[in-house]
Amino acid sequence: FAHNGEVPKFTQPKNPQSGCGTTEVPMLGRCTELIYLPVGDTDSEAVFCAMLNALRAEFTTLPTLPVLYEAIQRLSCEIVRGDEKETIFNFLLGCGQFTMFAFSWPGAREGSKVWNGLHYLVRTPPFKTATLKDVDYAVDFNETNDDNDRVAIIATKPLTHLENWKEMERGQLLMFDNGLPYSRPYECAGIERCGRGLSSRSFPRTEICPNQYAYNIPKLLRRLTCKALGKNEGDDCSVVWAERAVDLGCGSGLSGAQFRQCVGYLTGVDLNPEMAKEARDRGCYDRIVVGDAECILQKEHEDTVGIWGYDFVFACDLFAYIGDLRPMFNTVRKSLGSRGGTFAFSAEIMNESLDESKEEGCDAGFVLQSCARFAHKRRYIRSLVEEFGFETLLSTESTVLRQHDGKDVLGALIVLSLPCWRVY
Repeated sequence: FAHNGEVPKFTQPKNPQSGCGTTEVPMLGRCTELIYLPVGDTDSEAVFCAMLNALRAEFTTLPTLPVLYEAIQRLSCEIVRGDEKETIFNFLLGCGQFTMFAFSWPGAREGSKVWNGLHYLVRTPPFKTATLKDVDYAVDFNETNDDNDRVAIIATKPLTHLENWKEMERGQLLMFDNGLPYSRPYECAGIERCGRGLSSRSFPRTEICPNQYAYNIPKLLRRLTCKALGKNEGDDCSVVWAERAVDLGCGSGLSGAQFRQCVGYLTGVDLNPEMAKEARDRGCYDRIVVGDAECILQKEHEDTVGIWGYDFVFACDLFAYIGDLRPMFNTVRKSLGSRGGTFAFSAEIMNESLDESKEEGCDAGFVLQSCARFAHKRRYIRSLVEEFGFETLLSTESTVLRQHDGKDVLGALIVLSLPCWRVY
């Protein structure tokens, strides 16, 4: 366990006579008994012990990775709850032989301009030369690594120049395995099924049920899109109704597999190179591009001005990782061009009680949930549809998109059309 920050509810009061802190540790989750106690008086030790006590109380067998992910996410949110503005909570937690978790609740201490957060970088072949920011020193990683290597680096701030460092979102938990970050339950389940979960000679393991963490959004979205376009909704659909399509946030290719028979030429885009590799190996894409979905679409539009790009754009479970959807809508509209086309996607929708609240972020049409995924207002999405000239062909009201902590998470599947006569 490694922690950088300041957690008020775990900062031990000083004993004036002894000069050291007490051994009291707040209880988290289902904990009713303190087994692990800090030797020192730092908030880091107190937080670590509290998390260990909570995990011990919750599990009598080794949890699977998706279950462990949700438990750590829940405990992390409980730690910052009530002191959101004062808390700075960034940690790394190694679990087992393969897995490292990273959580970020960034901030700056009072009176300081230093921003404490977490940034990460994944280096993959072909390796390049990296130059440190604070020291005149460079390393050619092509000389120290080979084509079988992949390296993930996590730091408080970017350490090098001209490398693609990414800052973690507030409240985001990432699970790193084999040098790559994961945050979706079905991705964690996939790592578990590869035999890279927790192991012990003393505790029995919990096995994943075959149908648990099933990813049904692609199939549901394909059926809704076919229905909206008046096409065959069945799984045996073999009619091509889109000439060129792009799958934004394609992941391991499950979404592409669903739409493959409906599309003439299919491009997949994903930020995670390992997921992109799995998608490529699945063989359902004509082209795979690694990078940010919006940036890739924008660059393709700029490089092919005057040339028709796509007539179908779809995104399964991507918008849960994007707050402001306006740039994405603008880029998709440009990608469809003057000939128009179809835009289909899923989105987690804010519930009515949250929709009427005055919480920070709600006025913008979206909010970052405790699970570090964005939920959007329906009226916010409707405003974007109108602003960028789309028309709603079909949408669902409350579809079960996934499960979190054993509960259904509801959202919407939406199919839009951009009429060909609209020229921008």
